[in-house]
Amino acid sequence: MTNSIAAERAQLMDLISQLPETDFEALTLAVFRYQARYNPLYREYLKLLRVSPTQVLSIPQIPFLPIAFFKNHSIKSGNWSTETEFSSSGTTGASTSVHHVRNTDWYRKIARKAFQTTYGNLNRYCVLALLPAYLERQGSSLVFMVDDFIRHSAYHQSGFFLDDLEEMLAIIGRCRSEAIPVLLIGVSFALWELAEKYPQDLSGVTIMETGGMKGRRREITRTELHEILKKAFAVPHIHSEYGMTELFSQAYAPRDGKFIPAPTMKVLTREITDPLSISQPGKTGVINMIDMANLDTISFIATDDLGKVYPDGTFEVLGRLDASDIRGCNLMVD
Repeated sequence: MTNSIAAERAQLMDLISQLPETDFEALTLAVFRYQARYNPLYREYLKLLRVSPTQVLSIPQIPFLPIAFFKNHSIKSGNWSTETEFSSSGTTGASTSVHHVRNTDWYRKIARKAFQTTYGNLNRYCVLALLPAYLERQGSSLVFMVDDFIRHSAYHQSGFFLDDLEEMLAIIGRCRSEAIPVLLIGVSFALWELAEKYPQDLSGVTIMETGGMKGRRREITRTELHEILKKAFAVPHIHSEYGMTELFSQAYAPRDGKFIPAPTMKVLTREITDPLSISQPGKTGVINMIDMANLDTISFIATDDLGKVYPDGTFEVLGRLDASDIRGCNLMVD
């Protein structure tokens, strides 16, 4: 990497770190031009679309790279060594996405900021995780993130749980008696099984589902799952997390499945029948994701998720396009 590229990257990283204080649109255009120059795959994609980067003057004009490219291309902006790889779980026989990570400390920083923007300091929570299947394989960005959350908790009781659910519930009981905030984060099928086996009053606990039945249970809507969990655990709301292998940033929904994007993230929707046209707010379309934290890979991703974006920047995930591959971390159809 030449000194000029290194200097440009350092300046962009600094501005990304300052979000939301930084002008998001101006920064987005700067990141677009950086990746159009230094990402060979994206540069070729723009060339095939006959898009000149100098003529892109607003966010709706930016072409988004199809998410499927993560399955068969090494996506990098610049020339650098991979520290680790995040990979999707996929389904049996299916190809999986691979996201090259230049610096894991950057990922940790971004993930913490996304959570703390909505929920406050991590260290005040006892973090308990139910992530079976994800723990049983290598390369899960979700496990990597939650492990960091656990390490930043002020409570030694924080940790991952597989079969020792009674011990986990005992920890929750002790925390509640001592007024310690608890974050119970889990994949959908594990929380559903917990609700069936151990229904009880967990009022005051932040119960957060990350989506995904992973073939363990029949598919139900997010609304149905939340109703089951609310009834079983006597809580008014179930929280949701939206993240994926291809993103460094996450979004969180404190209630009703309406996601608040991280400061480094902006969500748009594109027309179902015209992938290069942006939909109006409030109209169902296919989600395009801007992730400023993906500076070293690609920040403009055309996902296969259907959704709605609202004028305040929040969004809903409503399902997936027909004929899309089903990723293991996919949110349930709603």
